[in-house]
Amino acid sequence: MTPRQSFLKAVYPILMLKEKLFHKTGNVLSNHQQIKPILSFYELFANANNGTTFSFSLLKGKNVMLVNTASNCGYTAQYAELEKLYEQQKGSLIILAFPSNDFKQQGQKSDEEIASFCKMNYGVSFPIMKKSVVIKNPEQNMVFEWLSNPDKNGWCSQAPLWNFSKYLINREGTLTHFFASTVSPLSKAVKRAIQEY
Repeated sequence: MTPRQSFLKAVYPILMLKEKLFHKTGNVLSNHQQIKPILSFYELFANANNGTTFSFSLLKGKNVMLVNTASNCGYTAQYAELEKLYEQQKGSLIILAFPSNDFKQQGQKSDEEIASFCKMNYGVSFPIMKKSVVIKNPEQNMVFEWLSNPDKNGWCSQAPLWNFSKYLINREGTLTHFFASTVSPLSKAVKRAIQEY
């Protein structure tokens, strides 16, 4: 961990306290009408960090959280919270990390360095995908294109606003929530959403 990363890890609780005190609207989007996707979530796949193809058909019957991540960001300490949530929800929630440099905060250059950083500094055991583009542009990862295109997911047009934006898919493959970086993975809102859907 670089000195900058150590500093960012130390100030993370202060950053989250500030967000809690000055709560902004738009941090959480919810599929209240339970609109089903037009294109099945289970038809998607991603390139895993280890070079294999990760088929989303393997996720049927599970809640899934997809998160765009970075190693050199004020929110990087959420890796630890994501790992804790993953352990708490073992068997019912799968978390998939999608490293990206779209907000110029990645830190590590290679997929191997990213995996090593996550394991060594935060004990990450959930699957990590290959580094890709998550914001809307012609190179956008097809998973994030699905997540941010209502013509595919049924309702949500929100691309990641920053690193550690979180999307929740329920057991039937419906996108139920978007949580901004400012919402902790261990928040009541996230845990309630997992239980309710």
